[in-house]
Order: sequence, then C-alpha cells, then structure tokens
Amino acid sequence: MAVNGASEVKKGLATKWLILAAVMLGSFMAPLDGSIVNTVLPAITQYFRTDISIAQWVPTVYLLTISCFILFYGRLGDIFGYRKIFLYGLAGFTVTSLLCGLSQSIWMLIAFRALQGLSAGMIMAVGFAIITSAFPPTERGKAMGIYAISIAAALGLGPTIGGAVAEYLSWHYVFIINVPIGIAALLWCYRVIPQGVTKPGQHLDWYGVLTAFVFLLSLLLYANRGQAWGWLSPATISLIIVAIISGAAFIWLERRIEQPMLNLALFKSRVFGFASLSALLNFVAIYGIIFLTPFYLAFVLHYDILKVGLVMAASPVAMLFVAPVAGALSDRIGIRGLTAFGMAICAVGMFLMSGLGASSSSTDVIWRLVICGVGAGLFQSPNNSAIMGSVPVFHLGIASGILAAMRNVGMVLGLALAGVVLYNLAPVAASGWIGSLTGEEIEEFLNGLHWAYITGGIVACIAVVTSLAAVERSGKI
Repeated sequence: MAVNGASEVKKGLATKWLILAAVMLGSFMAPLDGSIVNTVLPAITQYFRTDISIAQWVPTVYLLTISCFILFYGRLGDIFGYRKIFLYGLAGFTVTSLLCGLSQSIWMLIAFRALQGLSAGMIMAVGFAIITSAFPPTERGKAMGIYAISIAAALGLGPTIGGAVAEYLSWHYVFIINVPIGIAALLWCYRVIPQGVTKPGQHLDWYGVLTAFVFLLSLLLYANRGQAWGWLSPATISLIIVAIISGAAFIWLERRIEQPMLNLALFKSRVFGFASLSALLNFVAIYGIIFLTPFYLAFVLHYDILKVGLVMAASPVAMLFVAPVAGALSDRIGIRGLTAFGMAICAVGMFLMSGLGASSSSTDVIWRLVICGVGAGLFQSPNNSAIMGSVPVFHLGIASGILAAMRNVGMVLGLALAGVVLYNLAPVAASGWIGSLTGEEIEEFLNGLHWAYITGGIVACIAVVTSLAAVERSGKI
C-alpha cells in the first residue's frame, strides 16, 4: 500500500509538470507570432508600400478579435472543459498561420490575422486555468513563473527569428514557421492534458456574449480609429454611444442572469479587481514600446530587419531570467511589493526610452529595453498568480479569460494610445509611407515617439498605485 501510494504521488508530480510543459509549448506560438509581426511590420509596410496607420491593423485586428471573444472562450472552458477549447485553438491557429503566410495583399493579411486572433483567443483564454488546476496553491507562483518562461522565450526569440527569416527569406515565412510548431504542440497537448469534464446543467449566456462583444468592439474601434476619423465625428460619437449602451446592458444582464458569462461578484475581491486593472495598465504601457520601437530602429537609425530583431529581443530576454525568480519569490514573500516595484521599474525604463535620438547607438536602446523587461518580469508572474489564486476553482476558466482579456485589451489600447500621440505630434507617420524620412521629418517623428514613451511611463506609474491597492481589507493578498 505504501509503495503504491508513493508511486501515485510521483506520478502526480510528473503529470503536473508534463501538463505545464505542454501548455507552455501550446502557448508559445501566440506571443512568438506577436513579437515576430511587430518586428517585421516595417518590412510589411515597405513590401505593400502602405503607411503605418494601415499596417497598424495587422497587429490590431488580431488583438481585437482575441479581446472580443476571450471571455466567451473562458466561459466555454468552464462548461465543456479547458482541454477541448485549448486543442481547438491550437488547430485553428496552425491553419490560419499558413493562410497569413500566403497573403498577397495587406487587406488579405489583415483578414487572415482576424481569423488567427479567433483561434489564439482559445489558447490564451484557458491556459492559466489548466495550470492552476494542475498545481496546489503553494506552488502556483512558481508554476506561473515557469510558464512565463515560454512567453518570455517566445517574445525573446520572435524578434531574432523574425528578423533573420525576413532578411534572408521573406516576411511571409514568419507566419509559416508556426505550422510545424503548431502540429507538434497539438500532438503533445492531446496526449498530456487531461480530459475535461462537461458540467451538467450549465448553459451559455448568449445575451452576455452579444453585449460584451458589442461593447468591446465599439470601445476598441473608438480608441483605435478616433484619431483617423476625428474624435467628434459622427462615426466616433456613434461608437462611444454604442459602447456605453452595450456596456450598461451587459452589467445589467450579468447581475440578473442565473448563470452569467462573467460573474461580477469576482470583482468584489480587491485583489482580483485591482490586480486585473494592473494587468491592463501594464500592457497599455509596454505595448507602445513594442509597436513603435521597430519603426524607430528601421526608419531613424536605418537598421536592417535582422538587427531590429536582435535589439528588440533585449526586453523579453530580460523577462526570461526575471519572471521565474519573481514567481517563486512571490510564493514566499507575497505579491504586492513585487508587482508595485516591477511597474515602478517599467516606468523608469519608459521615461529613459524618451531620451533616444537620431544619433543613439544600439547599446543605448538595449539597456533601456532591458530595464523595461526586468520591470515587466517582476510584475507579471506575481500578478498572474494573485489573480488566479483569488477565485474559486469553478471560476478558473472565466478568471483565466479575464486575465487574458486584460492583456489583449491592454495591447489594443496601448497600440491606440501610442498611435494617437505619435500621429498628433508627427503627422508624417500617418500621412503616407515613411520608408525614407528627411531630416525635418525625422525630428518630427522623434518628437512624437518621445511623447508616446512618456505617456507609457505615466500609465506605468498609475499601475504602481493599483498594484499597491491589490490587497484585501484584512491586509491579505
């Protein structure tokens, strides 16, 4: 009996780490794809001879579709099992990656990126739930930190791989590279991730799904297109009115439906509410850097796409080393101090980024990006652990979806905010293709870039405050 019991414990220990490894491989592709696309976006802009405001839709539409459906996928995971949603997402992401790689126009690429986002949302929505289900609370921070390695590794390898592939082959292949990774991940995850349990008596809140979709779509379109259409134009005013009405309807419905898509009672927890808000602000702050810096490197410093990728790898590589340590440390000393300190470091890094100029060296850019990466690594693993550890087990799917939604909505808002600042102060960035800039246009572009970085730093400072507020009234986090 004792021997059998010991073998079962060992089997359980092995199983949870295999599950973590499988989810890490499956979740590797989405951030890999995102970091690659941001790095090669200048090359895509040049290839199709379009301008930044159009090329911006390549990452934006991807994030929009993820953000609009991710809560829905989280709820599906709670009802039908996380494994099924995760595997469908992997299969869809692999197929749509191939379609993106075969695109022959900028608008075809944008359309396929939207479909790719639908699949990526499935992967992102339930990944945290699968890991949280597999690990005990005392190891959750450690597991989240190790899981962050896959994200950081993807973000770190993406720019380098993307730069090399685009330099020696074509930007088309940065999408096709997902196909063999996707097939391997699908086979492994199918074997390792345990079967989900379909919960009887559960049903989908279709009214909640519809109102949430309309709210997020109209809000994010307003943030993204307000500058181009005019903030007071009939189209943008209509969008914000629709967002307000659908948002109010969503809250009204979710408070009255027996099985809501989003249980608003989760936000009664100060840890869950403020940690989720901090996650949103974190990605709003850092995504401006991820979006704008490759254009600075390519069009101001005139780096080739491979060198752009190598420089952009600095921040995620720093995260790769810091995030696992921060996750394990949070299991011992708590979360709030680490998250607030991490966002403070992020803010410092962003303010330092605003000091870059036309004569800056690659070293000048790299050490600033490293500071931002260290701050993000200190923040993200403990913050993720706080969110997932503050909800009941039967709400892990929707909590995982909310966390992923905060990340992706933050990215969309970060893109929009950075674009608004840049386009207002540097109209040359939105007025046409900027593959070659005059001296005066470079100064204009740098002015917009600097203020976009400063804006990100201010958002990071707000995240410091919300991180400190993520504590229950009893003082526990």
